[in-house]
Amino acid sequence: MEDSMHLDNLDKKILSLITKNARIPYLEVARECNVSGAAIHQRIQRLIKVGIISGSEFTLDPKKIGFHTCAYVGIFLDNAGLYPEVVEQLKKIPEITQCHYITGGYSIFIKIYTKNNEDLKHVLVEKLQSIAGVSRTETFISLEESFSRQIPLE
Repeated sequence: MEDSMHLDNLDKKILSLITKNARIPYLEVARECNVSGAAIHQRIQRLIKVGIISGSEFTLDPKKIGFHTCAYVGIFLDNAGLYPEVVEQLKKIPEITQCHYITGGYSIFIKIYTKNNEDLKHVLVEKLQSIAGVSRTETFISLEESFSRQIPLE
């Protein structure tokens, strides 16, 4: 199977509608697209099967549930070969919401949410920097998320 798949205009319209509101009823999507509910159901099932759509989740507002510090951390490894073991340890730290294997100076780049800067310090010192294979870290605190969006379909 290819890494990418050709999307026709109906697929793009469906994806545009459901990425704005994952709870939109199929019949409402069908009305917006001028096709039957069965056609929408079949299209969405195909998009799930080929992996274009995955999961269905609600997005929490971190600040409204008490997580006021967002930070990005670049992680330097002692040896790039330790990446799989380090990632397994990172998965055990619930404050980490994203983890990327990247090019450039760092080996790994992560996103962390904590209640405050004191909690961030605790995560960095007690949890992150104690992982075998992590040689050092560089932390960037986000002052504000200006926007977040889905990838464009055009």
